[in-house]
Amino acid sequence: MTQQQQPQPVRIAVVGHTNAGKTSLLRTLTRRIDFGEVSQRPGTTRHVESADLEVEDETAVRFFDTPGLEDAVALREHLARFDPQATPPERIRQFLQGPEAHGVFEQEAKVLRTMLDIDAAFLVIDVREPVLPKFRDEIELLNACARPVLPVLNFVRDAASREAAWKELLSAYGLHVQVRFDAAAPFVGAEQDLYNDLATLLRDRRELLRGVVDSLQAEAAGRRRSACTRIAALLVDAAAVRRTVQATEFADAARRQTLVAALQKTVFDKAQRCTDDLLALYGFRQGDADEAPLPIIEGRWTLDFFSPEAMKDAGLRLGKGAVIGAAVGVVADLAVAGISLGAGAALGGAIGGAVSQGWGPLGRKIANKLRDVHELTVEDGVLFALVAWQLKLAQALEVRGHAATQRIAAEAPADGDAPTKAAAAAVRAAQPARNHPDWEATGVTSRAFWRPSPQREALVADLSSQLLQAFEQA
Repeated sequence: MTQQQQPQPVRIAVVGHTNAGKTSLLRTLTRRIDFGEVSQRPGTTRHVESADLEVEDETAVRFFDTPGLEDAVALREHLARFDPQATPPERIRQFLQGPEAHGVFEQEAKVLRTMLDIDAAFLVIDVREPVLPKFRDEIELLNACARPVLPVLNFVRDAASREAAWKELLSAYGLHVQVRFDAAAPFVGAEQDLYNDLATLLRDRRELLRGVVDSLQAEAAGRRRSACTRIAALLVDAAAVRRTVQATEFADAARRQTLVAALQKTVFDKAQRCTDDLLALYGFRQGDADEAPLPIIEGRWTLDFFSPEAMKDAGLRLGKGAVIGAAVGVVADLAVAGISLGAGAALGGAIGGAVSQGWGPLGRKIANKLRDVHELTVEDGVLFALVAWQLKLAQALEVRGHAATQRIAAEAPADGDAPTKAAAAAVRAAQPARNHPDWEATGVTSRAFWRPSPQREALVADLSSQLLQAFEQA
């Protein structure tokens, strides 16, 4: 198809009262984390800015973020002085040609000028606001531009929602098609509903908008797959970690503590890189805590996977009533010929955990015994915590919008629920990685040119499929 044959994008103005969440809605719809400025301060957006939504590398929708309407009441009174025989759009155009449009009503003029040059508008309404007379004037001003207006009811999950009152007002002005879209925590499928309802107002653009819906569904599925693949890669990476330690070094308490601390940091850094990747995948940044839309997680989604207290606070549990922090840590692989299970457990306890559950082949154990070396590996409890925590984050980001200001809740997964079962099953399935220290992807400077093996990638793919199935069942 040539450039001339490409359909023109649907032009959508995003309008509404000051601080209703227009820019946050656009960040959520476009997943452009750098679009506009979002703040709790009123009137943050002062100019009209555009953002494109692309489908198959072509712009399908062009959004226009507009300033908030600030003085609709006075402007309505001003417009009443114009020719009463003129149609509402003609009076709007007359106003835009006058000096007031560049003076006292400059902000409103920017909105109305945009309204006359678009296909439709999303009227973003903060339903926590009381239904005051000024909002009626705003609706009348927008209707005067003779463009289809689709109200988007924002923050409908909030306890202070006045949704019923707003629906009554909108219906009184002929705006019967309304969309519930919480920019803080969008409903599953809310984006698709938005474009499907828009298609009822723009029947000649229905085919293009259906393409947008199909693309959104494909993108959502792709994000879930990518998230599960990234978490599976983290699991294999951490399971493959192995450090050999000479017995003389391990016998020195100070040296042993240093070695264990270094390995803990290695695992922590791997987990944090995965966290950062998930945030980016869902359109968030680790630094978004400095802005209003995402003071989520004090800048980063972090957790000390080696602290029993942190595990307990986060509600991560392994089996019924067993706090995972009681049995996690980087431990020495000591259960070899000549060392009893009890002795191994006692020695492992010296560095903060139970006996490692990741025993490698007996041949390696015997060889290490003869060479008088020990191995440091990552215990299954830690691996479980890594997977469960990252799954929780991905699920939270799946339904999080850019108007959210609350910290992501660290609710305890229910015993036996899909994510918990998936995390446990994934740890069991990842055991082959323990026998392949060469599968560790990051954190070892000598592997600057490391390339994953086909066997490793096959295991990651299998684990990703398991996690994805649980993700979609949750």
